[in-house]
Amino acid sequence: MERVINRSDLSFQLYDVLDVASLSAYPRFSEHDKASYEAVIDAAERLAMDKFADHAHKADENEPQYENGRVVMIPEVKEALSHYLAGGFHLAHRDESEGGMQLPLVISQAIAAIFTGANASTTAYPFLTIAAANLLSAYASDDQKEQFLKPMLEGRFFGTMCLSEPQAGSSLADIRTKPRRYPMAAMPLKAPRCGFLLATMIWQKISCIWSWRKSPEDRKG
Repeated sequence: MERVINRSDLSFQLYDVLDVASLSAYPRFSEHDKASYEAVIDAAERLAMDKFADHAHKADENEPQYENGRVVMIPEVKEALSHYLAGGFHLAHRDESEGGMQLPLVISQAIAAIFTGANASTTAYPFLTIAAANLLSAYASDDQKEQFLKPMLEGRFFGTMCLSEPQAGSSLADIRTKPRRYPMAAMPLKAPRCGFLLATMIWQKISCIWSWRKSPEDRKG
């Protein structure tokens, strides 16, 4: 099977460097072990190659279009996301009480790296949703959680992010907000009075996960 990540490197980083298997000693992860981690990673890799990598180039050549009041995109995106949600990968790190797998975040990030390596554009939809759901979990009211978080976790809503100011629109290079460093580690922000800055934090990929960039000849070995 063609791969988007070097599994030997990934396993070395997860189990030899980070000792992820030892996390099973904690009550939260007691029902997991190395075998269950590998099973989830295997499933993610199969789905990434079967349903995400297959249309990565096509998605680049066919951007979403706004036609007659509707957004139109290639059908492969919906199919890939339907399988992703059905597999529960958007809930990998969340509590079992929420329908999640309750996996360690480092395993969830390893899964994210695999999907990103297969197709960065299509994975942006669930990844922004995961980030928005994390934000709502931490700060939203009960009513907001019922209205927005619940359908996100159920796979019915997608989330997004907004990072802008009144004069900037979608041009992030035109944002005027700037931090200024002062003594005592204070860093006040200078921004337009009527501006707004709203963003959700997208998970950072753990630095130890590398995409496999070798040539086809090297992969045979």
